[in-house]
Parts: sequence; structure tokens; C-alpha cells
Amino acid sequence: MSDKNETAQRPAFPFSIDDPQLATLWQQWQPGTPTSGGKQGDVELQDFDPSAKPFSQGDKSDNKQIVTRLADELDLLQQVFYADRRYKLLVVLQGMDTAGKDGTARGVFGEMSPLGVRTVSWKAPTDLEKSHDYLWRIHQQMPGAGEIVIFNRSHYEDVLVPVVNQWITPEQQRQRYAQINDFERMLAENGTVILKFMLHISKEEQRQRLQERLDDPAKHWKFDMGDIEVRKQWAAYQHAYAQLLPATHTPWAPWTIVPADSKTHRNLMIATITTAVMQNLKLQYPEGDPALTNFKVQ
Repeated sequence: MSDKNETAQRPAFPFSIDDPQLATLWQQWQPGTPTSGGKQGDVELQDFDPSAKPFSQGDKSDNKQIVTRLADELDLLQQVFYADRRYKLLVVLQGMDTAGKDGTARGVFGEMSPLGVRTVSWKAPTDLEKSHDYLWRIHQQMPGAGEIVIFNRSHYEDVLVPVVNQWITPEQQRQRYAQINDFERMLAENGTVILKFMLHISKEEQRQRLQERLDDPAKHWKFDMGDIEVRKQWAAYQHAYAQLLPATHTPWAPWTIVPADSKTHRNLMIATITTAVMQNLKLQYPEGDPALTNFKVQ
């Protein structure tokens, strides 16, 4: 017997993928069954191996070639997406320091035309932003019709940093989960497709990447001593992610946990899922003016 809750748990358009193999694989890397904001308990992040390569189709060279092909395909899809203008696309890249948010933006979305793609990197809120509710600044950066916006970090910082540092109470934390779910549902109901990727790396991989930045003078600009202080809170951040992922994994804005120790596989997985979702939109160019059919430029 079907009921409202069962319906709410089914993958929503455009996340219901026709390819059963891809759909099953994708589901295995989601934090449970999408719900209408109802928390089903913390996700066990240790069950998701950050070194895994579930979307791999060969060796590293093979996967790099596939990423290149998918990036080109996404470029073509973006051109139609921009002309179609029925939808907006928000891609959320969330993860610990060095997880690969910048690398994903370059490797997966770097071939797209700047005309219809925008990347927003979120930092600590300014005094003006802090004088408003925490979603105020987020709403201003949402994509317009036909636009793709990539969030390098996101509004989820507001249920990570304050939680880890105990700046908000557990009650406020749960309240923010509900507010974010309602916010994203409003966006989705008004044509915004929301793809959320948690880039999941191991603590050892992060150590190596931070050390690489220190060992290479050309990468010193990427290093901040604050990263070391945050690294000391690794366990607390992992716990905060374990809470927020299932609480905000909804049919209209699902989470994908991306094993990201491998940069190539990280890009492959995100490119594969994004391509499948955009193809699901059945994008099309708008019909031209019939009066132009036989028009000749003199």
C-alpha cells in the first residue's frame, strides 16, 4: 500500500535515473533514503571508504579520458541548458580542507562557457551578512534561469562550524536543518535542480595534501595556519557531517558522498552523475521565429 511518506522517499525528477546500474551505484553512495527532512539517525561515514573507486572504468589514464569526454559533453549540455532556460542548476561542493573543491570545479566544469556558469567561494560572513539571517547571503547567489552556479563550500558551513565550535544549541542545529530543507524545497519547486556532493577524504590524505602545499613554495598561497587548527577538530567535523547528511538528504536535494582520495575518480563520479541528471531534463533549444525561416541576409 502506498502512502505519502513512501511517495516522498522515491527519487524525484530529475534524480530518477533510467540506467538501473547507475541508479543502484549512485544510491549506494547516498546517506540513506531521501526523506522529507525527517532524520533517520547519523550516517556512519566509516562505512564509506574515501579511497574507493566505485565509478572507475579502468586505470587512471582510462578514467582521465572519460572525465575529459564527460566535461566536453557537459559543455554541450550547458549550451542547451542556457538557451532552454526552464531550469537553474546549483552544484554544492562541500568537504574538509584539501578535499578537492577547486579541482572539481576545474576538472568537471572547466570546459563550460563562462557565459552561463558561475562559481561562488564562501568565506566567513561579513559584518553586513551577519546582521541578516544566515541564508540571506546564500539566496542572493542562487542561479538564474539557464544558469549553473557551483558553490565552493555552501550554506552547510552554517551547520558545521557553529556546531563543531558549540556556538549554537542542538535545538538550533535541528532548526537550521529544517530551515535549509525548506529553503532548498522552495528553490526546487521554482525550477532549481540541486546536486550536493560531500567530498569525502581520509585524514591521512588530507595530511599529505597539506604537506604538499608546505613543500612547494608555489603552493604556499593555498596554505593557512587556520587549516591546522581545523584539522585538530577532525573528529568533531566528521561527527557534524554524520548528523547533517541524513538530516538534509531530501528527494528534492539529495546528497552524494564522493570518495575523494583519488582526484581523478572524484571528478569521474561527479561528472557522471551531473551528466545523467542534466540529460534527464530533456533539454531543448527554444523554437525560433517562423518569420525567420526564409529570411536572407543581404
